[in-house]
Amino acid sequence: MKGIKMKMKLALSAITLCSSVAATADEAMYTERSPVIDGIADDITWRQGQWYDMHALMLGEQPTPEDFSGRYTLRWDQNFLYLLAEIQDDHLSDTYADPLERYWDDDCLEIFIDADKSGGDHLNNYNAFAYHVALDNQVVDIGPLSSDEKGNENGESKPRLFNDHVVSAWRRQAEQPHKIMWETAIKVYGDDFQYQGDNMPMVLKANMKLGFMLAYCDADGGDREHFVGSHEITPVNGDKNRGYIDASVFGELTLIGEPSK
Repeated sequence: MKGIKMKMKLALSAITLCSSVAATADEAMYTERSPVIDGIADDITWRQGQWYDMHALMLGEQPTPEDFSGRYTLRWDQNFLYLLAEIQDDHLSDTYADPLERYWDDDCLEIFIDADKSGGDHLNNYNAFAYHVALDNQVVDIGPLSSDEKGNENGESKPRLFNDHVVSAWRRQAEQPHKIMWETAIKVYGDDFQYQGDNMPMVLKANMKLGFMLAYCDADGGDREHFVGSHEITPVNGDKNRGYIDASVFGELTLIGEPSK
């Protein structure tokens, strides 16, 4: 048991020693070793590479560092984009049992992906994705109604589960300040994605550029109090909460490194 604890402390220390910067354009390093998505974050995959801060307020008031602060690092291989987020949150909240009910008012990571960095509307199509990854690791985004739904419901889109798109696990550290290590493996889908269709995720390659942004919904037992992300957003009529609508506000992510031949 002592050996396991020491291993975890050393791994977390290695993560903490990595530098962190405010995000503008992000880079993801290629990895030959896929991390185990278990929330422990002790894989060698995570021990080198750039960290990016989550600092840009999109909704509510700027939280204190104890209430919320976060940073993240990225890796990739041909099959997945890997993300490790280090989150400080003094109160975790999962109020709504139904994963499709007011999912933005529970604590969650929100991962924004635009496979071809084309930008533009993605509320009523799959031009891009805004994955809300909940504390129970279920994944929600809004998607357009299918042809057989349009005659039965009002509106053009509705929340749907995309649990097969993102593998997720998190764990809170036992030691002060009890940070959360949240690991995800994300499949990247293009504009041709069809809900319940026969879809294949993209094969990722070096030098690909994706639209990307990360945010955190911070809710302390009620409605979302803070919404803090990785990239500054120019407000539209005072509104910075634009990521779930418009992929043009995403930042740029470049996949660097070459897979082994």
